Amino acid sequence: MLAFITWDVSPIIAEIGPLTLRWYGLLFMSGFVVGTFVLSHIYKSEGVSPRWVDVITLYMLVGTILGARLGHVFFYDWASYKDHPLEIFKIWHGGLASHGATLGILLAVWLFSRNNKFDYLWTLDRIVIVVAIGGALIRMGNLMNSEIVGKPTDVPWAFVFPRDTEHLRPVGIGETLPAGALQVMPEPGSSPMVAVPRHPTQIYEALFCVFLLIVLYAMWNRKKEHTPRGQLFGLFVVLLFSFRFLVEFLKEDQVAFERGMSLNMGQWLSLPLILVGVWVLLRAGKNPDNPYGYAPRDLNAEEAGKSSVRVKM
Repeated sequence: MLAFITWDVSPIIAEIGPLTLRWYGLLFMSGFVVGTFVLSHIYKSEGVSPRWVDVITLYMLVGTILGARLGHVFFYDWASYKDHPLEIFKIWHGGLASHGATLGILLAVWLFSRNNKFDYLWTLDRIVIVVAIGGALIRMGNLMNSEIVGKPTDVPWAFVFPRDTEHLRPVGIGETLPAGALQVMPEPGSSPMVAVPRHPTQIYEALFCVFLLIVLYAMWNRKKEHTPRGQLFGLFVVLLFSFRFLVEFLKEDQVAFERGMSLNMGQWLSLPLILVGVWVLLRAGKNPDNPYGYAPRDLNAEEAGKSSVRVKM
C-alpha cells in the first residue's frame, strides 16, 4: 500500500547562463518530436509521403502555442491582460489553456488541409493519435511544475505538493496535521503553512491520454485507409473531453472567478466540444461519396522519382 507521495521535484533541469531548461518545455517539445515519428509511420502505411509530416508539424506547433496562449488569456484571465496587453506575448511567464490549444489545432489543421489538398477529417483522424501523445507529455510537464493539482484526499496514492504555494493553508495553533501533510515555509521568515495530500490529477489525465493513444492507434491500424471518415476524431473528442469534464470535479479551481460556480471554466468549455464530437461520430463514414476521406497518395511517385535519379547517376 502506498502512503502518500511527497512531490518536491524541481521544475528546472539546468540553468546555463541566462538560459533555463525546464521539464515542462522539454516534455512539451518532446510531444512534437515523438509525434513526427508516429505520424510518419501512419502516412507511409497509407501511401502518403512523410514529407508532409514536417509541414503539418509546423502548422501544429504554431496553432498549439497560439491557441493555448490566447485560450488562457481570453478564457481565464482577460481581466488582467486587457490592462497589460504586452503580457500576452510573455509566454515564459506561464499561462496556457488546453481548450485554446484544441481550437488552435483545429484551425491549424484546417489551414494545412486547405492549402495542401488534404481532406480535413482524414487529417484530423490521424493527427489525434499524435495529439494523445502530446497530451500525456504535457500533463507530465504539469506534474513537474507542481501545477493543476487535485483536491485534498486520503487515497493511498495521493501526492503532497509542497512547491504548490497557491494551495497551501495556514497551520492552526496546536493543530494535529492530517496524515501525509507537510509543514512548509513558502519564504524565509514567513508563517508555517501546510501542504496536504491531493489527487494527482495530472497523472490521471496523462494515463487517460495513453489509453486514448492505444485505442485510437489500434482502430487505425485495423483499417488504415479504410477508417471511416471522422471516426477517430469524433471518438477522441468525445472521450477526452468527457473525461476532462469528470476529472475537473477532482481539481482545485485554477482561477478565482471559478469559486462558487456550479461548473468550472474547463467543464463549460468541454461541453460544446463533446457535442461536436458526438455529431462527427454519428456521421462518420456515412457520406457515400467520401466515406474514408482522402490525401495525396504520393509516396510511390516520390520513391519512383528517387529511383530514377539513382539510375541516372
